[in-house]
Amino acid sequence: MPLDGSGRSEKLLQLAKRIRLENRNQNPDANVTVSNSRAHESQSAAEPIERNRAAVLICLFEDESGDLRVILTRRSSKLSSHSGEVALPGGKRGENDSDDAATALREAHEEIGLDPSMVEIVAALEPFHTRINIAVVPVIGVIWDKTAFEPTLNAAEVESVFDAPLEMFLKDENRRQEEQEWKGHKYFRHFFDHRIENETYVIWALTAGILIKVASVVYQRPPSFEERRPPFWSIRN
Repeated sequence: MPLDGSGRSEKLLQLAKRIRLENRNQNPDANVTVSNSRAHESQSAAEPIERNRAAVLICLFEDESGDLRVILTRRSSKLSSHSGEVALPGGKRGENDSDDAATALREAHEEIGLDPSMVEIVAALEPFHTRINIAVVPVIGVIWDKTAFEPTLNAAEVESVFDAPLEMFLKDENRRQEEQEWKGHKYFRHFFDHRIENETYVIWALTAGILIKVASVVYQRPPSFEERRPPFWSIRN
């Protein structure tokens, strides 16, 4: 893959530049001003914590073939909620988080040992709202040297860490769907089956929806299937 003078992928550099510019133009008030070094700074007293806000990190990297991949986790089977499910690193906003990027970086560090200094934050997308009114903000970041990342798992929260090709979330291969209904509105719940050696990871629900959105932004095209999103994902209270 072509590299710049600092050893970083030219493809990733251009991608990060484009997404950052597009995000700034579309969301001038986006809460993603954090830099890597500010990830653990205290929040200003003038910025009250939103208890119903969370953030997840979509950490992208380029593999040896030049394809983009995203880091994912499987939640611990001992957790009381969503146990054993595939997820993106992330969680609820903490008292000392300065913004959404800080939340995503902190959670990724706590869950899988990803050093915030290894990640360059690119953009924060519009939040997805859950049925219980949690606003989940997808924060896109880039890791320039994936080989330098040695996962350290928090066994209480994470069972395993793996990666998947980002483009798979725009394809109809290894995908299935279930029709659901909410307040008279019908929508699809998507399931993506990702096999690694003898293990199959099922990526579904909100995680799948976020990755469909991110893949659409990155590759600048819609998915090859009908998405039909849940109406509550875009509700703002």
